[in-house]
Amino acid sequence: MKRNYWPLFFIGIFSFTFLMIVWTIHNTLKVPVNEDDAFLSKYQYIDDNFNNVVTSNKKFLSKYDFKLFLNGKEKNLDISDVFLSQRVIDNRTKNKDLLNVGKNKIRIEIFDKNTKKIDSGFDIKFRITQTTNNNSKEDFTNKNFKFEKDGYVSTIDVSRVGYWNIIATFQKKQEKGYLFIKTNAK
Repeated sequence: MKRNYWPLFFIGIFSFTFLMIVWTIHNTLKVPVNEDDAFLSKYQYIDDNFNNVVTSNKKFLSKYDFKLFLNGKEKNLDISDVFLSQRVIDNRTKNKDLLNVGKNKIRIEIFDKNTKKIDSGFDIKFRITQTTNNNSKEDFTNKNFKFEKDGYVSTIDVSRVGYWNIIATFQKKQEKGYLFIKTNAK
């Protein structure tokens, strides 16, 4: 009598496929999930209200003159980097090499356009994080910034070379400004 091995072949394929599904699920559950919180909000809020973020920045800049100095390099209130991939930094010089490994000095000047004086009553939320994970996330608030005659001043410690995102919000009463910069540390 001739034996038929086709049923064993199908059982083997089914068993292998089932084991690969179990293995994939097992390994996936071990990987941490980091929620995207660009602009210091849930990404669903930003997806639904991005036009409001742009409008809010325009209102903010109509009332205040904003300047951010990172290690002496001047930057404006800008969110255009959110549309760019991280690799674009290598091909452009606008925000390249803003950070150094180690101590970095930050100074924020927010002038009221009416009084021409630096305004001190802002709620600042400032974050620097590596682009690939949240393990290197550093959050700063008003407690970390010292208000001096030339603006809000602080130092940030960057732990390693790589690509970094600088995310911040500046709020006073109903006016809120958003900042998003992609850069690298050398």
